[in-house]
Amino acid sequence: MTLIKSISGIRGTIGGNVGNNLTPIDAVKFASAYGTWIKQQRDKEHYRVVVGRDARISGEMIQNLVMNTLVGLGIHVIDLGLSTTPTVEIAVPMEHADGGIILTASHNPKQWNALKLLDSKGEFLNGVEGAKILEIAEGTDMAFAEVDDLGKITINDAYIDLHIDEVLELELVNVDAIKKANFKVVVDGVNSTGGIAIPLLLERLGVHPVKLYCDPTGHFPHNPEPLKEHLTDLSKAVVEANADFGIVVDPDVDRLAFMDEKGAMFGEEYTLVACADYVLHHTPGNTVSNMSSTRALRDITEKHGGTYEASAVGEVNVVNLMKKNKAIIGGEGNGGIIYPESHYGRDALVGVALFLSLLAEKSISVSALRASYPNYFMSKKKIQLTPELDVDELLKAMEANYSEENLTTIDGVKIDFDHSWVHLRKSNTEPIIRIYTEAPSQSEADKLADRIISEIKTIANI
Repeated sequence: MTLIKSISGIRGTIGGNVGNNLTPIDAVKFASAYGTWIKQQRDKEHYRVVVGRDARISGEMIQNLVMNTLVGLGIHVIDLGLSTTPTVEIAVPMEHADGGIILTASHNPKQWNALKLLDSKGEFLNGVEGAKILEIAEGTDMAFAEVDDLGKITINDAYIDLHIDEVLELELVNVDAIKKANFKVVVDGVNSTGGIAIPLLLERLGVHPVKLYCDPTGHFPHNPEPLKEHLTDLSKAVVEANADFGIVVDPDVDRLAFMDEKGAMFGEEYTLVACADYVLHHTPGNTVSNMSSTRALRDITEKHGGTYEASAVGEVNVVNLMKKNKAIIGGEGNGGIIYPESHYGRDALVGVALFLSLLAEKSISVSALRASYPNYFMSKKKIQLTPELDVDELLKAMEANYSEENLTTIDGVKIDFDHSWVHLRKSNTEPIIRIYTEAPSQSEADKLADRIISEIKTIANI
């Protein structure tokens, strides 16, 4: 079960058998389906698609397969080469393109890769659009271009710089205050494209970057998911460099986490809390995050007089609810910042600039900033799926067991207790059930998670 077709795109491991893994044939099939879908959206003479990739080892191979498949469909390709997910997102409307593809498996290990698919606004496809592409991929109704009508590939490697320009032009990014603060920051780029983009952004802001794993070789020096247990080297480097704080991003630079000046995690969940605090202070309004994210965002939003709402997990779901509720900032508790003044996509560059602006204006340490926020603790655990496990029936059983509690079932099952919550759902990106809990202390969060896992295993007889 290593080829996953979902709202988040087409994701799988490299090698193996066709249809079970992300093989060259699968890459061509889904690129063909996407290109066919692009051409169905409107009738025009020329179509354009932006393509970029993170630095993972299989990226160049998959990108060449995808780009030349689009060329075979008569679609012109703007090749950004090594890029970031948010950079491709902003490039699509800037290029007046019909869509975009990012070749990245985000936080997954090096054996994984994926096609993340964008519409003409540079935003992720919704469930209906994604389902249509999967339907096309399983059919034979894909017509390729004749020889005189083949597409062309144009290389444009300027977009990381253009992305940084766009970030620096945001009204709330206080460039002068950041430059005066004279920050020193350690950057863990996990040997992917964050090692290119984040130091460049910091230098433009007058921040001194200390580079850690910023060589984009695709050989990840640690598990690329930006969690505490994977970041011992960053913690040590921040202390040794006497830095103001540390930054870590995932391989495609849409997730962002901070390490304080003492080498302690700021908390991935609190990336959005801090950025929202800054934005809401200057421009009051509403916020949105997914239902697996901390209650602290709700608390901060209400403190500033706004309204908080929770969406189903998945960036497109967050974006849809943000548009509906006119949220001025939102995102996901995994360190994903969505700031509509820039674009409707998770963007670590925007997050870094807003966080630096907040620190510079408050003139306090990162640890002091973290101490100023409501204190919640999360446990993020998972159960590996097996083919015989009926996830839907399992979730129904858990729903029945907690029918007297405050339940939300728009995305798996979320159970809200008075001072804690648990969210159970099947992952969009991995063959697992995620079990997220939050409570007033780490021990309470861990105990709640362990209790729920034990109940699940009893129900599933595993």
